[in-house]
Amino acid sequence: MSSLSPKLTVARAVGSLVRASGRGGGTSLPGKVLLKLEPHAIARLTSRLANGAAVISATNGKTTTAAMTATILQGAGHKLVHNRAGANMAGGIAATLLAAAGGRDRIDGDLGLFEVDELWVAQITDEAQPRALLLANLFRDQLDRYGELETIAERWAEVVGRLSSASRLVLNADDPLIADLGRERGNVTYFGVEDHTLAVPEMQHASDSKHCRRCGAPYVYDAIYIGHLGDYHCAICGQQRPKPAVYADEITLHGTSRATFMLHTPAGSRAVLLALPGLYNVYNAVAAAALCLELGATLDQVVSGLEAATAAFGRAEEVTVDGGSLKLLLMKNPAGANELLRTLALEPGGLDILAVLNDLIADGRDVSWVWDADFELLVPGVRTVTCSGTRAAELAVRLKYAGVDPARLKVIPDLSTALDTSLAGAADGRVFVLPTYTALLALREELANRGHVPRYWEQPA
Repeated sequence: MSSLSPKLTVARAVGSLVRASGRGGGTSLPGKVLLKLEPHAIARLTSRLANGAAVISATNGKTTTAAMTATILQGAGHKLVHNRAGANMAGGIAATLLAAAGGRDRIDGDLGLFEVDELWVAQITDEAQPRALLLANLFRDQLDRYGELETIAERWAEVVGRLSSASRLVLNADDPLIADLGRERGNVTYFGVEDHTLAVPEMQHASDSKHCRRCGAPYVYDAIYIGHLGDYHCAICGQQRPKPAVYADEITLHGTSRATFMLHTPAGSRAVLLALPGLYNVYNAVAAAALCLELGATLDQVVSGLEAATAAFGRAEEVTVDGGSLKLLLMKNPAGANELLRTLALEPGGLDILAVLNDLIADGRDVSWVWDADFELLVPGVRTVTCSGTRAAELAVRLKYAGVDPARLKVIPDLSTALDTSLAGAADGRVFVLPTYTALLALREELANRGHVPRYWEQPA
């Protein structure tokens, strides 16, 4: 096998040039160069990690779940090689490993933690051969890119079938498509929610996986939590939700600031105060807990890490701006949007909102999903809404149909102007920002240019 060192040197040189050009250190370009030079660089570099690697994927929440997992594992004494900036395709993961690679087959870290895009799970898992694979959920997201959920589920089933018997599989019991991936396999840990007080009264129209894959009959739900996530069974063939080994109950949601719950695990039960809002973040926390326990963390380390976890970039992150504040809540598909709207509806007082809808490739060209998101939940609390982005007008129409008074709506496609207008018009100086993915990146760049946030490569590891 040829030496990897010269190829690492070339790829690093590309990274240095990219930094010198001002494009920043979050780019995956050096990793792409490395993979051109050595297609199996991920496998070769991951093999240097003394404690192997863990892979996390999901439609919603993978960045936050990975951030929580990182906090727990670092507290447990691991030095991680982690794609924390969110570059979650092969090039980004190769770039992360490249940055940690030293000479003479050394690597600066003992455990890899890789958040992976849904369509790249097969390639990364086949290369990295992880000790544990966490698959958290599948929701409809960018159908023009991803296709139907069943297609992704079938691909993931093939990945699971190729996993080593020594690899642990961590799955969401509450998602029927995900739960089915582990039914024919050992070494599976299921996680979920066991709190019917938070169940919604009926299936949302944005829900996706509602039919039994064994016989095709509609599932009967005893509790519905988020989209199609819940406590379900098939009345025809008897298929039912697996009993989760790690789960949350006694959940209390405190607006957009925090959530509390009781965490139950095979190692015991503990109360958790999570400094992140919403039921969706409770799911992320329970997923991270289940994964970390499989990786050897103690229950004390899990709870301590969850309580120390802070918002990942744009996921309930709060930014102070000229005496006011922005609460950044990424909105990218109907299921995720509905949970954000549900969480915002708990917020006391009036809401000043900056909603930014883009239709660039990374967002998905088809933005019809906004008509499946329940913006009606916002109407009672809305004080002002500024709509921005490439599809600002369409978003304003959706909000008007939801029942928002047109007098409270402004359409300002230019993001910088919309930001200034929102802050100036906020009665208490606080603006809740609901951006799609590329809008979030553009907003981050605008805030960095104004000196309010660091750029990715200026942040401490």
